[in-house]
Amino acid sequence: MLLNRTASLFFASSALLVFTMMPGCKKHQEDDGHDHAPKSGAAAKADDHSGHDHGSGGHSEGEGAHADEVKLTADAIARYGVKDEAAQLWILKPTVLTPARVAFNTEAMAHVGSPLRGRAVEVKVRLGDTVKGGQELVIIESPELGEAQADYLQKKTAVLTASPAVELSKVAWERAKGLYEQSQGISLTEVQRREAEHKAAIASVKAAEAAAMASENRLHLLGMKQDEVAALAATSEIAPRHAIKAAIDGQVVQREVTLGELVGPDREALMVLADTSLLWVLADVPEAKLAGIAMGAKAWITIGSTTGRGDSAAAPKFEGTVSFIAPLVDPTTRTAQVRIDVPAALENGLTLKPGMFAQAEIVASVPGGADPAPVVAVPDEAIQTVEGGPAVFVPVANEPNTFAKRAVTIGKPIGGLVPIYSGLVEGERFVIAGTFILKAELGKGSAAHEH
Repeated sequence: MLLNRTASLFFASSALLVFTMMPGCKKHQEDDGHDHAPKSGAAAKADDHSGHDHGSGGHSEGEGAHADEVKLTADAIARYGVKDEAAQLWILKPTVLTPARVAFNTEAMAHVGSPLRGRAVEVKVRLGDTVKGGQELVIIESPELGEAQADYLQKKTAVLTASPAVELSKVAWERAKGLYEQSQGISLTEVQRREAEHKAAIASVKAAEAAAMASENRLHLLGMKQDEVAALAATSEIAPRHAIKAAIDGQVVQREVTLGELVGPDREALMVLADTSLLWVLADVPEAKLAGIAMGAKAWITIGSTTGRGDSAAAPKFEGTVSFIAPLVDPTTRTAQVRIDVPAALENGLTLKPGMFAQAEIVASVPGGADPAPVVAVPDEAIQTVEGGPAVFVPVANEPNTFAKRAVTIGKPIGGLVPIYSGLVEGERFVIAGTFILKAELGKGSAAHEH
């Protein structure tokens, strides 16, 4: 009986020991990959008695109430740009999504050619350079221009040579006419001959002036400005070099001339300039959706591989305006081209480039003209996917720098705004920027407690 009582006490003690140890955390394996600092003294003994120590970032008592909360330092909030604001009501109109492509604004382009034949002796700009209107692009040395300038100087000299004959012939004619009227000392035939000579001198001057004007016009056709022609007439110095200048402010998007190359008016363009600050996005809208597209409608452009929103940040969107709707529908694709004017650059430095594929989201007219009911909506970047569902982060009351995950029900994004159907109400504050760091910190906290 003593043996039975001893065995009973042993099993009872073992059961109590097992029950006492179960609530504690499992200890880390020696090769779990974590670098743990060694403990000594009282800290080691406390750890042996109280289980795993979570530290300031973990959860102690009431862990379930704080499982979805993240606390950051003030420095981290400033570094990652974590900001919050009050939720607002928005009127979100329906939109039309359609593929598109980015193109140059052809109304702000210039093809630069050479009006004369010659050789490019100096090329002053490179591909991609930004130029101003009137800036020199290429210097052409042209024998044709030199010959035209020499001809102009000859014609101007002919005018100067012919002019004195007019005055001399006029004096001779008037003298003969006076003699004939006073004393009949000269024949009428002689008076008429001198009159004809005077009129011929006048005609010669006019012909010389016309020839000089034609020669000057030729210089203008060859690219010389009026002040350059005036300088040529004043100095009589032939300058066979001609500077081809930029017609508009813009960027050199194409260069088809090299140093020493022969050029001429038969070349379509030596360079192409384009104002790339405002580009066109050409969207192909199905005919069934054309009725809802109007001139002046707002549109958002998403480019390339960023058409989908990732978990960490929203795709960059370029805002534009519908400026043209094609009057014809393509009989093959059953779409009509809609042109959207879009500024090429965002404040963060992202730029559109002609040739890019894009997705256009165009605000459509509401049937009947009535606006839809306003709903709470947040920017696309405020939404994060947490544990397989959409969520926002909200500041925790009376706990500075602490934010809680809030599951929400959302709708289809419209123009960078996501409608919230449940989980957030008007006026309630939510994190609008820096949500990616909150999601990352929340993930770290969850991983640290999966022991």
